[in-house]
Formats: sequence, C-alpha cells, structure tokens
Amino acid sequence: MNPKLPYILLVGAAVIIFILSCMLLSRGRQSPSCDSQPHVVEKMGSTSQSLVFADLTPEELAQVVRYLQGNLGVPLVDASRAKPSDNCIASVDLQVPAKAEVLRFLDGGGARPPREALAVLYFGNQPEPNVTEYVVGPLPTPAYHRDVTVQKYGGKVPYHRRPMLGSENEQVGAFLEKVAFAAAPTFLKEVFEYDGTNVAFQIAAPHGFRSGDRKSWFVLFQNVSGFFVHPVGLEVLVDHSSLDISRWAVSKVFYNGQYYRDMIQLESAYVQGRISVEKVKKAPRDGDFSSMKPRAPSAALFPLQYEPQGPRYSVRDNRVLFQAWSFAFGMSVHRGLRLFDIRHKGERVAYEISVQEALSVYGSNCPGGMSTRYMDGSFGIGHYTSPLVRGVDCPYLATYRDVHYLAHSQVSRVSKSALCIFEQNLGSPLRRHYSNLQSLFYGGLVNSALVVRSIATVGNHNYVWDFIFYQNGAIEGKVQATGYASSSFLHGDGLRYGNRVWEHTLGTIRTHSINYKVDLDVGGVKNSLVAHDMAFEMVRAPWSPEQQIERPRLTKKVLDTEDQAAFRLQSKMPRYIYFAANSKNKWGHQRGYRIQITSFAGDHVPEASSMERAISWARYQLAVTRRKEEEPTSTSIYNQNDPWTPTVAFADFINNETITNEVGWGPRGGGQLSTVGIALAPAPARGFTCPMVKLGLDGAPGSPPAQDLVAWISVGFLHVPHAEDVPNTVTVGNGVGFFLRPYNYFSEDPSVNSPDSVYFSSDQDAGVCGANPLACLPPTAACTPHLPPFRYGGFLNLSLALPAGGL
Repeated sequence: MNPKLPYILLVGAAVIIFILSCMLLSRGRQSPSCDSQPHVVEKMGSTSQSLVFADLTPEELAQVVRYLQGNLGVPLVDASRAKPSDNCIASVDLQVPAKAEVLRFLDGGGARPPREALAVLYFGNQPEPNVTEYVVGPLPTPAYHRDVTVQKYGGKVPYHRRPMLGSENEQVGAFLEKVAFAAAPTFLKEVFEYDGTNVAFQIAAPHGFRSGDRKSWFVLFQNVSGFFVHPVGLEVLVDHSSLDISRWAVSKVFYNGQYYRDMIQLESAYVQGRISVEKVKKAPRDGDFSSMKPRAPSAALFPLQYEPQGPRYSVRDNRVLFQAWSFAFGMSVHRGLRLFDIRHKGERVAYEISVQEALSVYGSNCPGGMSTRYMDGSFGIGHYTSPLVRGVDCPYLATYRDVHYLAHSQVSRVSKSALCIFEQNLGSPLRRHYSNLQSLFYGGLVNSALVVRSIATVGNHNYVWDFIFYQNGAIEGKVQATGYASSSFLHGDGLRYGNRVWEHTLGTIRTHSINYKVDLDVGGVKNSLVAHDMAFEMVRAPWSPEQQIERPRLTKKVLDTEDQAAFRLQSKMPRYIYFAANSKNKWGHQRGYRIQITSFAGDHVPEASSMERAISWARYQLAVTRRKEEEPTSTSIYNQNDPWTPTVAFADFINNETITNEVGWGPRGGGQLSTVGIALAPAPARGFTCPMVKLGLDGAPGSPPAQDLVAWISVGFLHVPHAEDVPNTVTVGNGVGFFLRPYNYFSEDPSVNSPDSVYFSSDQDAGVCGANPLACLPPTAACTPHLPPFRYGGFLNLSLALPAGGL
C-alpha cells in the first residue's frame, strides 16, 4: 500500500468536512420566508352582508340560462352562433337591488333583498323583432321573471339598437370574404396579395346617419401582430341591416382617397388602369415595427415589492378590509369595475363608485376614422376585462381574482386573474416635516395605499382602471390608457387629422372621455352640495389706514338646483366643491367630502350634432343630481347603435330640479355665506330668508336641507398619436381621474393613527429600533418573499365574441 494514501484520504476527508460545514453554515444564515397570511381581523357578519353586491357565480348564470330556455315559450339559439333572425340571450348580469332595500338590510336589520339577475335577450325571430330585458329570480333557484324594458326605457327597445354580437361580427367577416371580395379578385390579389387570411378589419361605429341604419365601415389592415397600425388603404361600407344575411350588400368602397359604388366598380377601374395604386410593403407576421417582442436582452431584474410580515389587507369573497377602510367590489359585464358600501371606520362614505362609460371620438380623412365614436360600454368593458400578468399589470404578489361573465354565449366564461388588489408603497411621504428651527425633529408617514385594479382591452383600447384608498381618508378613481393607436391610411390632407407614424400610417386624432358615477353618502344618505372658492378684496391696513392690502377671502355657495350643479366641460368650476353632511365636526364645520378632478379633456362634440344627446354626459366635467332608481346609469348600451334616438339621454337628468328640500334656508341660488372679516351686501340682495337663518359656530348659517345626491364625473384627454406611440401608447401622461377628499369630515387627519408613522428628535438615537421603526427594518424585513410560480391563463377559454377591434 502506498504510504502516502492515508494522508491523502485524511486531507480529502478534511476538505469534504470543510465544504459541508460551509454549506450548513450558509444554509443557516439564509433568511426565513416572509409571512404570507393577512394580519386583519374580520367580522364574518359584515362579510356575508357584502354578498348582496357580489357578481353572479357560474352556477347562478347557468341556472338563469336554463330557466329562460324553459320558461319563455320560444326557442333560444346560443348567441355564439345566432343569426340576426334568431332569438338568443345576449348577456346576463347581476340585478343590483334598490338602494332603499339594501340599506334596510345593511343598516336596519331588514330582510336580505332577493338575489336577481338581469338578462338581455334579442328577439329576432318575431313579427316585431326587439330587445327585451328580464329580471330573473330568486337565485340560486329562479322561479319568476318580469319584463322591465318598458319600465326602464318607456317602451320596447327597437331591434336595430342591439349591440353587435361576436357572431354578427363573424358573419360580416364571412360576407366580406365570400361575397364582397369575390367581386374584386384581381385588385385584391395584385395589390394586397390577398389569400383569404392576410387581412384583418376594424369596424367603425355608430352604423350610419339615422335611426334604423346598420351600415358599417370596415377598415382593412394587414393581418399581423398589432394590425391596428397597418392600414392598407381599403375600407368597405356594408349594409347589414337586414335580418336575412343573404340580403346584406356593399354600399360603398373607399380606396386611397377615392370612393367607388361597390367592389365591382373598384375591380373594373383597377383592370382599366384608372386607379392610383399605393402598394404597402408586406409586413412579417410579428408586425415588424408594431411587434411588442423584447428588442433588448434581459438584464438586471426590475424592483419587486413584497410584504415582509404578510398582507395588511384581506379579501374574502367580494369584500376588502384595509386599515380603516372596507368595501365590496364587483364587475358589471357592460360597465366594468364598481365598488359598493365604501366605509371608513365603519361609517359609510359612499354607497357606489362605478365606471359608466368610455367614449372615443376620432378624426380622419378616411370614412371609417371620421365616422368613429366608440362607446365601449356597448361592447362590454367588463366583458373584455383581460387576464392580468403578475409583475407587469399588477405587482407580482398582489391578490388576484377571476371574473366570471356571460355575454355573447349561453355558457359563462372566466377571465382568469382579471382583478387584482394590492397595497403599494408609493415611494413618497404622505406627509412629513423636518424641523431645524426651535425644536429639532423629523416626522413623516409612509404613503402606502390600497389599489383595486382591472384592465379592459376593448379592441385597440386598453384601459387600466384603479380605485385607490389612502390612509388620510381620501379615495382616488383613476384610469390610464394604453394599447395600440388606431390608424388610417395616410393620403391627401391626412396630416390635418394626426401625425404620420410609419410609411403609410396616420395616427389619427381622437378624444377620450370617461364617465363615473359617485354616490356619496357623507354622514348619512342625505347631503347638500356646497362650493368654496376664493376672491381678493381690497382693505385698509388696520394699523396703517393709508395703506391698502389685497387679501384673499373665502367664498361660499350652496348649490340649490341641478342646473347650478352642472358644470360644463371647459367652464370654470369652484375649486372646492363638496358633499356636506347634516352633522358637524369638532370645530363646528359641516362634515364633507370634496370632489377634485384631474383631467385635460378635449372638446366635446358640438351640441348641434344629431348624435350628441347620446353622449350628453360628456358635456359636463361634473353634474350633481338627485339620486333616482330610474336613473341608474348615465348612458345605455343601446346608444352606440342608435345615438340619434338615444335610449338614455343624460341631458334629461338635469332639469333644474332642486337638490335641497323646498324650505327656506339662506342664502339661495349661490349667494355668499357670511364669514368673519368679510363685508357683505345687505341681506335681501343676498337672497336670505331671514326668519329661517340659523347661525353656525363660524358665523355662517347652519346646515342646509339635504337630498340623496349623485355626482357624475367626466374626465378625459386629447390624444394626438405621434412617433412615440409606436409600437403602442404608454400610460405615462395618459392618466386622468378624480379624488374624493375629506373636507372637515374628521376633526384631524385620520392618518395620525397609522402605524406607519416615523418620528425622532435630535436627542434620540435614530438608529435604535425602539426610537425609530425604520431602524427595525434590517431584522424584521430580512425575509425571503414567497413568490408563487408564474402562470398565465389568458389565452384559455377565450370567447368568440369580438370587440371593435375586428377579426
């Protein structure tokens, strides 16, 4: 035996022991996993109460379909394959109970309102085709249905107003391919290399110029990734008003700036050499410049946010708890994200905050572009809520919820992880002060807020919908726009209507307008509307009467009528406008919540337009009306296809009705309230009803009589697409919305009770954990977050229903 062998074995053993020891020591130093359980105490009773607002479950949707199939006495075809001449179920959604019933249940110990569904049915196989809405209940075992169409709209809904189903979109696509395109084979083959698969189209809406029209421009694009920015110059006007598909026809054709009677005339002109042809370079399947594939290699990972001690919010069913906040959430199949029963420390602040509509008005020198006024609620903002991607659409560790819906099919669908909820450190202080005068200290509060988010992809439009809850009692409603910019083929004077963004692509000008419903209940159901602002006054300096001082003073108004409370889009609005309660805070001020709007909207469609009444909500940046069950929404899904005779016209909501009780309370009509140090005109000139005046603690009259009020808020922006909108539009700078901010609602900032406060003074050691919670971070936050495996179900179980984006 080699005498050196024992030494070699000993050395080898020592090396192995050393390596294993290092591994064990290293493993021992690994950070523990972060807690993943929410640290929130819930009251189970209140959780079950929120189910009154919960979306319908797949089982409930199936029960409604089965009930309608068996109890209407007419055959119902699956909407996914229905022809216009068929009867079908277009959509089923939750029928939200009347507010009075819900409040009796939530606040008064009353019975739970029956759970019901709202079903929209198309009856094309009838002597008088129409759209009918039924309330079906009680769920989960339906036993009755009632027709509510006349009650809601004053009559039957004409059939031509029905929103397009995905099946109709497919049928128009088949008509174009088999009938329209068959009439121009030479043109299509030689100009577009058409092979039956390499074109996509986008439909314009509304469909014509008068009630009853269903004539739609279909704009053709190369069928590649991001096709919206690949126009080819051909647009076809299809008359699909007949319920008999065989009677559909081409009414007009547009190519490269010229109009033709039909495809036959286009083909003839091309064969005879009478057409100015502009050939478009064939794009690869990935779209080339429109591709969203990464163009840079992977590098250092972007920052991730995690919760070292677990989520500080909880989500149970449809109810969310976060610090002092609680609310219920839901998803309307047509209007999208909505919240109910929003409370702060158990006291209701708002009954409902919901998206109502998203409108876009386009300009172009091409027919499809110039005639487009998309009302996305008609296509279905909730229906087209898209699955969210962890780490991009929402933080990786957000809480995700599926959305179930029934639309364009008799079978419910699921959009996986289509709603997310997360707490976010916004990276800036909510409030802070560094003192280097007199006392030396630092005090600050981390600005951490809870976000509820969904993202709707309606054709080329992607809307990021957020409701954000702050620790100071404020709520933000926010929408950010992204997606592809719709485009026209660049020709002639096209640059009057946008910017050139590629060789043949005109990024067309458009306005985006968003409408929200905000049913505030500040200190109770009944509120008044008060406006505060400022004005300068000239006064003599009391200590030096020969000198003048210009000092700002507070102006106050009580807005009495709906007309006074309706503020036109570009008009000046009081900078402090708030819902005032019938109660006061510790300092004698009416408790209130202020509405603050963030918007840079483009101009509204001229009111002389024949279709303007259908979108008349967009006339106003803010309109406050009396709440009425018969005015649940600012628009209708039927307005898109018949804006000339709108089913719901928001302008009719505003009829100078009083928004305070008809009793004397001064001042009326927007007169100023008295404030200390302000000289006012004699009382009669200010509209005081002197015997009814009740002085408040600040010298002002007391609380005015109140009503249950609703604020309708419109925000928007003008979008002129430019080179940087390629490949598609970014959210930066394209966000608008509103804040609901406490205005004397509390007696001090409620965030003083936040556990996130930081304070230390000059005589403390800020590096000691007991003196400064930030010093505790190294030991308490030194954990490894548990990251679930990345999965995405967004391409599974897709509905055949297609939005305005086309085929």
